[in-house]
Amino acid sequence: MTKPPLKVLLAAPRGFCAGVVRAIDIVERALQLYGAPVYVRHEIVHNKFVVDDLKAKGAIFVEELDQIPDGDRPVVFSAHGVPKSVPAAATARHMFQLDATCPLVTKVHMEAQRHHAEGFEIILIGHKGHPEVIGTMGQLPPGAVVLIETAEDVAKLQVKDPQKLAYVTQTTLSVDDTRDVIAALQARFPAIKGPYKEDICYATTNRQEAVKAIAPKVDLLLVVGAPNSSNSRRLVEVGEREGTPRSMLVQRASELDWPTLQGLSTIGITAGASAPELLVNEIIDAFRAHYDVTVETVTLREENVSFKLPRELREAPATP
Repeated sequence: MTKPPLKVLLAAPRGFCAGVVRAIDIVERALQLYGAPVYVRHEIVHNKFVVDDLKAKGAIFVEELDQIPDGDRPVVFSAHGVPKSVPAAATARHMFQLDATCPLVTKVHMEAQRHHAEGFEIILIGHKGHPEVIGTMGQLPPGAVVLIETAEDVAKLQVKDPQKLAYVTQTTLSVDDTRDVIAALQARFPAIKGPYKEDICYATTNRQEAVKAIAPKVDLLLVVGAPNSSNSRRLVEVGEREGTPRSMLVQRASELDWPTLQGLSTIGITAGASAPELLVNEIIDAFRAHYDVTVETVTLREENVSFKLPRELREAPATP
């Protein structure tokens, strides 16, 4: 039986960003150098496939340091960053710490600390409860950072001194939504200080722009990513806003509901910054079982960013 034709527009860039690559490499390099187990506080990145793969190699994931037994085993802090209290607690227990915080998240931490040192009250634009937000707020004393999520929140803000305000943002937000929140902040507090360079990371911006390039041309947009991945969820929202009402998040090909995926002519596929490319290929292969698939890559721009591993892992000799 002849399969119906299906064009797949593959957004580029997509998938792993430099911060995610670095975080995974830190865990794998630590396993190579020091053997198993290597402990990781929180998911190293928000992707079950990645976490399960590292577990199979000898990583043990915990939510808090008190789940780690005393000893000299490495403990890795996730790419999202941690409050200052976490490395302080690890130091008190003489733990061997490896910080996999994305350097672009660390940049936000440093901005917040610098503004605080200069006497500014800090406004953080981000999603309540997200690990990155918890980590950023935890860089400063309680009450020093006020969290807002929407432009509507700006009207409710009670600040100590409108002349001494600064804002920072979570790195994985919607570029468009954040622009609206910043505009509302600047309208209400004209003296507010912002970052020297936008906090939303290059990978988040690039992936959202790539979705905008394909969304008006497709019947369905699939975003490969995890439900707890902020940047993946934002890609779904961008797809819906830019002309693809059928935009959905999917973790694996096994989640695809084929009775609802009939009669398609063109679909778009992208992947969040913590989703490996093999999951994208798995989904394309699944569509080949139902359609005569042709794949066209739509490249918005090339990415060539990379981040160095921590010095401890670069300088340590590999075990024979």
